[in-house]
Amino acid sequence: MSDKTEVNLTGVKQSKGLWLVKVPKYLSQQWDKAREKGEVGKITIGKKQGKTEVRFSLNEELTALGAVGEMDASLQVPKDHPFTMHAVGGQTMAVFSQSDTDEISLEGTVVHRAECRPVVDDNYMKLKKLQIKESTKPQRLSQQLERAITTVFKPVANHDFNVEYEKKKKSEGKMVRAERQVVLDMLFSAFEKHQYYNIKDLVDITKQPVTYLKELMREIGTYNSKGAHKSTWELKPEYRHYQSAEEEEEMQTA
Repeated sequence: MSDKTEVNLTGVKQSKGLWLVKVPKYLSQQWDKAREKGEVGKITIGKKQGKTEVRFSLNEELTALGAVGEMDASLQVPKDHPFTMHAVGGQTMAVFSQSDTDEISLEGTVVHRAECRPVVDDNYMKLKKLQIKESTKPQRLSQQLERAITTVFKPVANHDFNVEYEKKKKSEGKMVRAERQVVLDMLFSAFEKHQYYNIKDLVDITKQPVTYLKELMREIGTYNSKGAHKSTWELKPEYRHYQSAEEEEEMQTA
């Protein structure tokens, strides 16, 4: 279930009409350089041959190029940017803003769409050439070494599971095969408590090598390769009521 978010709809009452303008990437980069309350430029709206003409002029302080390459100090960003106006059509578009406290507010509806384009001159062509050159630079470069590297770096960190395994190995030592009857008694005693066992659990119980345990389990048990108890061992029917040698002696004595 998604969290509900309240939206401030004060902008609906104010009926703000907004312009949706697409600007070049380099222009937005230059705007980021402006001071917090500085001026990024001016927009002039006029009439020419009966048509509305809109033009944006970038502030002179922001025309110096620095965001792209910084290879040519004399290269400047285009200052004048005429608008190409587009009809909104039948679409209804709105602009929302999000504050530092994550409050979402409706700023208004879009009444005009426009595209801010630079005046194509020599300065603009140099800028585009520089942008293309920067974009084609490889992210990684090969470098020829003057002398061979003789330092050998060895990993010093050891994984936690390796440390735990080594401690367990040292504490338990090397597993030694016990007498057959002793191991069988331990196995029968374990199967009196539970019907099914994984081979790893039997190793932990008996402290015997895996190969030795499997050899004994093939004699007295059945391996389940499928079903609800897949990958487990259980005793064969004829061994499920087996009594150990000690229990037999106690019963005979009694």
